[in-house]
Amino acid sequence: MSMDVHDLAAELKDWLETKALPLWREEGFDTEGGGFVETIDMAGKATRANRRSRVQPRQVYCFAEAGRRGWQGDWKPVAEAGLAYFDRVYLQPNGFYGALADADGTLIDASFDLYNQAFALLSFAYLAEVFPERRAEMIGRSNGLREKLEAYCKHPVAGFEEDNPPRLPLCSNPHMHLFEACLASEEVEGFDQVAWANLADEIATLCMDSFIDRETGALREFFDHDWQPMAGEKGRIVEPGHQFEWAWLLLRWSERRGNAEAIVKARRLFEIGEQYGIPVSRDVAVMTLLDDFSVADPIARLWPQTEWLKAAIRFATLTDGEERARYLRSATRAAYALKGFLSVPVAGLWRDKQKEDGSYIEEPAPASSFYHILCAIYEMDDCLEAVGSRQ
Repeated sequence: MSMDVHDLAAELKDWLETKALPLWREEGFDTEGGGFVETIDMAGKATRANRRSRVQPRQVYCFAEAGRRGWQGDWKPVAEAGLAYFDRVYLQPNGFYGALADADGTLIDASFDLYNQAFALLSFAYLAEVFPERRAEMIGRSNGLREKLEAYCKHPVAGFEEDNPPRLPLCSNPHMHLFEACLASEEVEGFDQVAWANLADEIATLCMDSFIDRETGALREFFDHDWQPMAGEKGRIVEPGHQFEWAWLLLRWSERRGNAEAIVKARRLFEIGEQYGIPVSRDVAVMTLLDDFSVADPIARLWPQTEWLKAAIRFATLTDGEERARYLRSATRAAYALKGFLSVPVAGLWRDKQKEDGSYIEEPAPASSFYHILCAIYEMDDCLEAVGSRQ
């Protein structure tokens, strides 16, 4: 590795602002029919793939956050139009968002998914920050959707059901994104800080008490109705990317709450992801382990590399000396892993999947990855600045 972490951060930020954001602004938004496209092919042209609803608020977040951070591109129209399309195509009479539409904007799956509602909430928080004239609207929408979720699918113990009537398995993943939305919402002026902070605390506690295995410290994905691991192999699944992503979120929460237990749990999650989820021969985070930490799926997707990077760089801000140096080395490895996925003929696109032999699967670039990439690059920027100010 010839570049240090600061050089990598600068290179990635330049790629984001001069290549990726312009490309996804121009080709990634459907100016005729509205809405963000699902994928862009490797020639740099939008496809007509069906559009998952989650892509719309995720892309809204990307352009709102880029704008908030000073990107000079034409971000405002697509941030607002993306939300308008999300509402027009996916919003149901019950106040929840459906799951899937075709490229012409016809809803083809109206089913409820907690995951999609979490990203709606995240987009409301970021839009309130960048469009002050819409803040009151976003406050109302944020409160309204949270209250609807609590009325519709609140779990009797903690967290949320997958639907109403309840269905199994219960899942940690949508709670992770709801936790992220809570942390964003509790910081926005005018939002219901108490309600969002209480929900964030509830999810953090559920994670530490139930999602994370008491014996191994690993975070599981699937649970029965009592928040016990699901029977069979499904209950044994451990995803390295989610070890990192939950570690990052727990660190952010613990910094605000002064909760030492969360830091201990986060450190163990990071250790598991790094030790067992990153084969030495490839130096990329793979998709799936089992609870004995054996590799169940050796495919490496792009998004776990970004979560490895976010967690490593955040840990660097909270440590000193050799421990900080170790986390900075890990962040450097993660940045190189990410760069491998970004190395494509049309700058601003990415590969999504790397096979066990190190080759990449040829397919269009999914828009859903942009949320992970942009967040990791900006987190790298912020954390390195924080590290520098402490030295």
